[in-house]
Amino acid sequence: MSHSSPTNSPTKNSLLIRGGRIIDPSQDYDGVADMLVTDGVIVEIGENLSGNSTVIDATNKIVAPGLVDIHVQLREPGFEEDECIATGTAAAIAGGFTSIACLPNTSPAIDTQAQIQFIQQKALLADNCNVYVIASVSKNRQGEELAEMGMLAETGAVGFSDAPAPLGNTDLFRRALEYSKMFNKPIIDHPELPELSQSGIMHAGATSMVLGLSGMHPDSEELATGRDLRLCETTGGRLHLMDISTQGSVELIRRSKGRGVGVTAEVCIANLFLTDELLRSFDSNYKVNPPLRSQQHIAACIAGLADGTLDVITSGHAPRAIEKKMTELDRAPFGMSQIELTLGLAITHLVKPGHLDISTLIAKLSTNPAIAIGLNEPSYHQKGTLAIGASADITIIDPNAAWTVQPESMVSRSHNTPLAGAELIGRADTVIIGGCVKTICTGT
Repeated sequence: MSHSSPTNSPTKNSLLIRGGRIIDPSQDYDGVADMLVTDGVIVEIGENLSGNSTVIDATNKIVAPGLVDIHVQLREPGFEEDECIATGTAAAIAGGFTSIACLPNTSPAIDTQAQIQFIQQKALLADNCNVYVIASVSKNRQGEELAEMGMLAETGAVGFSDAPAPLGNTDLFRRALEYSKMFNKPIIDHPELPELSQSGIMHAGATSMVLGLSGMHPDSEELATGRDLRLCETTGGRLHLMDISTQGSVELIRRSKGRGVGVTAEVCIANLFLTDELLRSFDSNYKVNPPLRSQQHIAACIAGLADGTLDVITSGHAPRAIEKKMTELDRAPFGMSQIELTLGLAITHLVKPGHLDISTLIAKLSTNPAIAIGLNEPSYHQKGTLAIGASADITIIDPNAAWTVQPESMVSRSHNTPLAGAELIGRADTVIIGGCVKTICTGT
């Protein structure tokens, strides 16, 4: 992190980001320039800007809209042994994220106004990144009765989901999509048919057969994806598909988008470079849902990102306490702690090999996720953009920083990653939220 200050005392609440490569997919802007931030708002972008401001030297770095992760498990209340709001949001900043949306898999589930307010208040006290709440679509996430979606939306819910559980009740799902039009909030589904995957540990394929482990068949995801897309098309509702991991799902979404269906879709970072072959180690840290799949499915997901079929890359951050993961593979819970590693993994495995250019990656990690859950709207101070007048949520990226994954140095309460010792390229250098520079606490 390279900071310098002018001779005179800087103007209060003023930042001058100098000489960075500004990439803003929301405006199709890519060029070296300065950026002036005043009172938490972006006020000017241009060459050779001056002002009595605190100066941040961004030479040879990328100035991007603040990264947005819309698939994060904060685990509080109820599972604080895994993560809490304070540690999860600190981990988000360490990963370069300025805004996150948390899933409702807490205890109690996020299905009341009081639960949303609890998270909002805890996030304010933590004073790390922006936290937005995805509320339960059904009461207690049981898939039987719709939650009070209207009141939850009024309290601040940015979307509705029972994730990581799928929405198996088709009638409830259809009604939720119809209601989504009234509130203009997406229904967010983890597409999965439990009857085809419930007992599974890993991807159903050649490796699972060799290992004698029960598999989670791609059909489980693809049949549910097809159902979801059909109901989205017939209702005209607003749908976001999370956890896409198979070739068949990518193709179904591609066809639906070709017909004009209003759907957005995401893929977790782990499903873009890790294969099911890694389960030969029987390391429970590789046990995730959706499961790590074969190279064929990975290639299809990358192609879907490149052609716009898949809009968003998420961390899929699922922290689990070490004692929960240190057990037999069939008993260990699904999940991987990913939010601190996502940017580095994406640059290393997607940008450096040439699968995506850096501008496209930033769109998938910032602009598009903000759009998917409506954070680009003025009521949320326009996240995912560097437009003049937008909130100064900014991530400065060093695309050439070389670093090593050290789980013991992670900020998240849980260090359940199998990537110890992995050599990565690229990481967040500076995180600015509402014009305030946040401290990034990371290992080396």
